[in-house]
Amino acid sequence: MPAPYFVAASAKASALLGLDPADLTHDDFVAVFTGNGVPPRAKPLSAVYSGHQFGNWAGQLGDGRAILLGQLATPDGPMELQLKGAGMTPYSRMGDGRAVLRSSIREFLCSEAMAALGVPTTRALIVTGSNQRVMRETVETAAVVTRMAPSFVRFGSFEHWHYRNKHEELRILADYVIRDFYPELASAENPYLALLSEVTKRTARMIAHWQAVGFMHGVMNTDNMSILGVTLDYGPFGFMEAFDVDHICNHTDQGGRYSYANQVPVGHWNCYALANALLPLIGDVEAAQAALEVYVDAYGDKFDELMHAKLGLQTTQEGDRGLFDHMFKLMQENHVDFTLFFRRLGGLRLEVPQGDGAEAAIQALDAPLRDLFLDRPGFDAWAVLYRERLRHEQSVDAIRSEAMNRVNPKYILRNYLAQVAIEKAQNGDFSEVARLLAVLERPFDEQPENESYAALPPDWAAHLEVSCSS
Repeated sequence: MPAPYFVAASAKASALLGLDPADLTHDDFVAVFTGNGVPPRAKPLSAVYSGHQFGNWAGQLGDGRAILLGQLATPDGPMELQLKGAGMTPYSRMGDGRAVLRSSIREFLCSEAMAALGVPTTRALIVTGSNQRVMRETVETAAVVTRMAPSFVRFGSFEHWHYRNKHEELRILADYVIRDFYPELASAENPYLALLSEVTKRTARMIAHWQAVGFMHGVMNTDNMSILGVTLDYGPFGFMEAFDVDHICNHTDQGGRYSYANQVPVGHWNCYALANALLPLIGDVEAAQAALEVYVDAYGDKFDELMHAKLGLQTTQEGDRGLFDHMFKLMQENHVDFTLFFRRLGGLRLEVPQGDGAEAAIQALDAPLRDLFLDRPGFDAWAVLYRERLRHEQSVDAIRSEAMNRVNPKYILRNYLAQVAIEKAQNGDFSEVARLLAVLERPFDEQPENESYAALPPDWAAHLEVSCSS
C-alpha cells in the first residue's frame, strides 16, 4: 500500500505481546502491519476454507484478504498475528484483497470493546491506513487491521476438506487443533467426538455472552465461527439500543436470519454444520447428534448465570425465569434502551418509603429507570416483584449495586459513536478513535468526564446502516 500511516493501536493488546504501543507508530512497524514489510523469521500465509453463507453452501471462500504473519509465544500461550486487508491472496475470488478505513476502525474498536466486556473474542493490535482508493458502494481509502488470536481456524476450515472428500486433510487439521488447543481431549475414547462436544459448549457460552450484552454479530456464517469459541470477524455488527428481539443489525440480511433472537438457534445450526464436517472422523451419527445436545444446556446455564448477575441476584430460586421473561416482555413493548436499563437497574433501591405518599416517593426514586418506559405502571408492577425477590435473599443495596455495576456496562460501542470517530478519521483526525477506545476499555467505570458517551443515540443515528460491504 502506498504511503502507509499509523491510525491507532491498543495498549492492552500490545501488552499481551510484550510490545510498547508507542513503538507501533514507527515507520518500520507501520510497514510490517500494513503488509509492506515482512518481519524476520515470518513465513506469511493465507488459509483456505469454505462455508455456509446465510444458510446456503457457498463453496470455497478462504482468506481472501487475510494474511497470517506467524505465531508469537506469550505468557498466556501462543498468539497468531493476522493482517486483514493487506492485499490479494490465492483465495481473493476476484476481489482486491483490501479493507477500508471504515470497517477496519469498527473491527479494531469492537474487538477491544468486547474483550473489556469479558466476551470471548479475537483481539486487535493496530490499524494502519493509506490514501489508496478502494471502490465499495462509494470510493473509500484502504486500511489494514492486525488481529490477534491463538488460532483463526474456523468451522468452515473443516467443511472445506469434508465437502471435497479429503478425509486425510480433515484428520490432519483436526489433529492439529486437538494437539495445540485441546490437548486434554487427546486421551478421550473418540477425540473428534470430544472436540465437537467442547466446541459446541464454547460456542453456546459465547453466544450467551452476546445476548447478555446485547451484541449482534450480523454475519454468523460458518466461515465466521471460531473453532475456539471466540467472536470472530467483526463486520456489520451492532449493539442493541431500543430493545427488539427481532432487530437485524445487518442491512444485507433482509430475511433476518441473523437477528438478535435468531443468534441462539443459528449458533446451534452452525454446530450441526461442524458435526457434519467432522462425521467422517467421528464415525457415528447418533454419537455426533448426542454431542450437539450439550448446546441447549450450555447456553441456558450460561445465560441464566449472566442474567442473575445482571439483576444482582446471588441465588437461584423458583420463579426467576418468570421474572426475567416479564422483564424482557416489558422491555420489548417499550423498546427500552438495553444498556441503559441494566445499568440504571443497579441504582434501584430496596429500602423505600412506607406509609402515606409512599407510592409517589418510590416513583420519584425510580425515575431514572422508570422514565425509560412509556408504560410506567407496567414497570412499577414489575419493580414490586423484583423488590420482593431481592428481599427474599436479603439483598443489600450498596453491595448489590456495586456488583451489578461490575457486569452491566455503562459504555458500549454504539454505531453513532463509531461513525463519529470514522468520519473524523476519514478527514485525517484519528484522535477520536483513540479517545473512544480509551472509553470502551473501561466500560463498567463511571467516567464522569465521558458522560456523553453513555447517552441515548441522537435522532440522526436512526438512519445509520451497516452491511456486509467493507
